[in-house]
Formats: sequence, structure tokens, C-alpha cells
Amino acid sequence: MPVLVTGASGFLGGRLAEVLAREGEQVTVLARASSDLRHLSGLPHLRIVRGSLTDSAPLRDAAREVTHIFHCAAASTDWAAPEVYIESNVRGTEALLLAAREAFRLERFVHISTTDVYGYPKIPCDESGPVRDVGLPYNRTKIMGEEAVWREARQSGMPVTVIRPATIFGPRGKAFVSDIAELLRSHEMLYVAGGRCRGGFLYVDNAVDAILTAARSQTAAGQAYNLADGTEATWKDYVSALAAGLGYRNPWIDLPWTAAMAVARTMEAPWRWIRKLPGRPPLTRHAVFLLGRDQEFPAEKARRELSYSPRVSLEEGLSRAVAWLKEAGSCRTG
Repeated sequence: MPVLVTGASGFLGGRLAEVLAREGEQVTVLARASSDLRHLSGLPHLRIVRGSLTDSAPLRDAAREVTHIFHCAAASTDWAAPEVYIESNVRGTEALLLAAREAFRLERFVHISTTDVYGYPKIPCDESGPVRDVGLPYNRTKIMGEEAVWREARQSGMPVTVIRPATIFGPRGKAFVSDIAELLRSHEMLYVAGGRCRGGFLYVDNAVDAILTAARSQTAAGQAYNLADGTEATWKDYVSALAAGLGYRNPWIDLPWTAAMAVARTMEAPWRWIRKLPGRPPLTRHAVFLLGRDQEFPAEKARRELSYSPRVSLEEGLSRAVAWLKEAGSCRTG
């Protein structure tokens, strides 16, 4: 099938494009001129269109002949200027949906959302749970992006599927692999509430398996699916295993939830007041929500309707991530 993958310079989109190309599919990726696509070099059946999601001409060119669109591109960092989130997660999604209307062969638009749209509830919910804006720009704009997808489906009948992954990790992972590795190396990694909250870990290849199954399933049209491997592992389990694999010490800082959130608010304040302040806060509210709230969102619907069964265990996934970090020789990502 001819497909378009956005976000192929990043972690999940890059792995998805690689798997599709190796399966013999005709893959088009849309990437900015400055994007590093070396991880995709040498792959067969790969077409690169240079441009951004808000560049209408290359976007229409990339989408016109495809049967499936996988929208992985997003601003997913826990700290960036508000306009970055709006441009990537809202306007980019709306522009892609417009281009998708002209894709006369389109069979499915797969939108990669996040379990963050639920607003970090104390008890993880299934897909029937309400979305909730908690005032964080990532959470808010991913809700807005999803709303645009559902609105398009209602108005034009576009066949859409929404995937809501929890904590994706694996080789080339940034937030939950190389960033944590760097924090461990510099002794700046911390636990919130003892690291006892479940992380909702999802190995990248397991995520790709589920996404491809959903894209090819008639049952999945018009549906949303949570994705997590169901490992029940806590953040302490995950971080200590990553530290052991890299030969680093375990975190020595442990903050209660209330204290961690207060510290994060205080640390964010200078960056909110001084918009051009370089760098980023050492701790953010977004990070506290992720580390201090249970992320093991139930994925029974995906298991039931997509026969989702993770092939790669947490232990094997961590082993592969550690091997990649060591081979890279630093905490870089693609």
C-alpha cells in the first residue's frame, strides 16, 4: 500500500516508516529540509518530500496518491514555547486533514494521539474516559488535534483511527531513553513519590505492530485505542534497570507529589516571565504528572479488537535501548 508517514525524522514515525519500507510498502515521508533522515538511508521504496505540515504544496503532493496516512508528527517535549505546540499539534494536523481530502484513494487516516489527553487522572481510564485540559500546552494541543480529526470524520466521512500510546521507549527514544540516561549520568534524575507509580511502558516495535494492525482493520475505523504493554512496571523499576544497564547510580532525589509540583511551578516561572530565557526548567509540571501519576492505561480494547499482544518484553526492550545508547556513544537521538 502507498503510505504517507509524518514525523519520520522522529522516534515513532521513524521506526514506523522503516518497518513499512522493509515490508515492501511504498513509503512517502514529509520532512523539513533541516530534518535528519540518516536512520532511513538505504531503505527501499522510500520517497522523501521536503516541506512542513504547513507547506500546502509539498503536503498535497505527499498525500495525493496514498491509501494510508500515519500522522506521527508532533511537538511532544515537556517544555517549549506555546506557539510551537499550536503550530505542530493543531495547525499541522488541520493542514494534513485538508490535504487528506484530496487523497482520492485514502482508506485510513491514523492519528497518533496520546494518553495525556485524559489529563493525567489518578486512576487510568479506558477509551470511554473524558479528555481533560489541565492547562499544560502539550495536553491541551493534543486534545485540540484529536478534536480536529474527529470533526473531519463527522463532516466528511473520512475513515480515521486514533491511537493513544502511553510511555513509548526503545532505541532512538528521546524523552524516556536518552533524556533519562543523561539525567542519570549527571545525577539529576529524580523520583516522584518514591517512583512507585506505574509507567505505562510501551516498546516502540509493539506500538508499530498495533498501529499497522489498526490501519488495516475495518473494525478500527472510527475508533480510538489506548496502547500500553501492560507490564505493571513502576518508574523505579524502569529507571533502575536503565541505570544498571548503563553503569550509572540510581537517583538519589525523591520528592513527594505536592513538593515536586511546587518545585516545578517555581522552576518554570522564570521561563514563563522571560520568554527568551535560554535552556529549559530543570523540572516541569508535565514531568511531575508523568512520573507521579499512574500511566498504566488499560489497553483491553486493543487486545480484544486488534488482537494486540506485545512481542517484545520490557526487559528485552530495555536491553535494546541500552545497546543503542552504548553504540551511539552519547545520549543523542535521531
